[in-house]
Amino acid sequence: MSTVLDAIPEAAELVGADLARRGDKAIDMSKGREGMTAEQVLRAFVVKQMNGYSYEELAFHLADSNTYRSFCRFGIAEKPPTKSRLQKNIKRVCAETWAAINRRLVLHAAVNRVETGRKVRIDCTVVDSNIHAPTDSSLLWDCVRVLARLQREARDDFGLSFNDHHRRAKRRALAILNSRSNEQRLAPYRDLLHVTNKTVKSAERIVNELDLVEPIDIVALLRAGVLAQELRHYIELTRRVISQTQRRVLRGESVPAAEKLVSIFEPHTDIIVKDRRETLYGHKICLTAGASGLVTDVVIEQGNPADATLAVKMIERQQELYGRAPRQASFDGGFTSRSNLVTIKELGVEDVAFSKGRGLAISEMVKSTWVYRRLRDFRAGVEGTVSFLKRVFGLGCCTWSGFASFKSYVCGSVLACNLLVVARHLLDAAN
Repeated sequence: MSTVLDAIPEAAELVGADLARRGDKAIDMSKGREGMTAEQVLRAFVVKQMNGYSYEELAFHLADSNTYRSFCRFGIAEKPPTKSRLQKNIKRVCAETWAAINRRLVLHAAVNRVETGRKVRIDCTVVDSNIHAPTDSSLLWDCVRVLARLQREARDDFGLSFNDHHRRAKRRALAILNSRSNEQRLAPYRDLLHVTNKTVKSAERIVNELDLVEPIDIVALLRAGVLAQELRHYIELTRRVISQTQRRVLRGESVPAAEKLVSIFEPHTDIIVKDRRETLYGHKICLTAGASGLVTDVVIEQGNPADATLAVKMIERQQELYGRAPRQASFDGGFTSRSNLVTIKELGVEDVAFSKGRGLAISEMVKSTWVYRRLRDFRAGVEGTVSFLKRVFGLGCCTWSGFASFKSYVCGSVLACNLLVVARHLLDAAN
């Protein structure tokens, strides 16, 4: 893996440019333990994702393991980075940078005949956000306790008074949880909504008072600004939660999934209904994998677009990556449509196999029944790739906060997986 990274010097350059563009001091080695080179940041992230380490565990292993220290290019006498320094540097690398490095790795694999991109399989999966299963009552309780906490901080720092209703909100949320019927839930829901509205009005008053406060120094001024900004952010989200709860619980409306807020901590989270049997909370990602097991492309979607709307786009991205369309492409049944078949063939793909034809004749998709069966079996292999990403590289659930960090986590995990796959193929070829 180290040899593969050495063969792609642009990878460290891209990470270094990202750190420098964001005003980080990490690339200044004169800072001692406070400094990390771009090469060290890149390699430390690969170690983290490949082993599923937390930042604390990563810091420990970089201090303890000579193998990992050598891989990450830390000298024998060099002090290992702390967990906070590792987190600060790794999180500064954006998703576009990880994706750009992955494209260079895929092209490096093509040059070394690891993956030519002539035969691809495409499928979608869901990466969960790091949130609890949402209910209207739990969301209202989250809103009240967060707003109450921020108001307590404003009271402690600036002497602003407020009425704390978070205990009452918790009791109502528990009463809703333990109710046996919708009729029993209605009264505690009304009171919980009332408490939440009172908390919002109190928070708005605190924001106005924070804007008028006269701090004694610049630190207090900045603190007042940060508190006011956080309160405004959560007040807006709380109003959305109140609105959707009133529509669902009090008026009996069916709120569309696209309009629902399922977490005030990860508001970007989408509701993904899978085959009408399972509801997931995160983001749909679309993967393109080759015969080698390499993930040549990944796209993080917003919302829950139908698979059929993604098929042509994924082939066009392969065409852009390799300069030509793949010769054969295999899709899950959800991608099936006649228009997709026609358009993909016009792009230059000779054989297009959908695992469920749905009105399409085999002769329309591929040359023969034998080819169709081979491509259908080939497509099933992408499930193993998805499982590998989720089990080993943490793609089952993203533990980073915010949509930008979500995309970075996914693209970085795919890069770490591809680096291992390419290294294994090159090692087998050498032996």
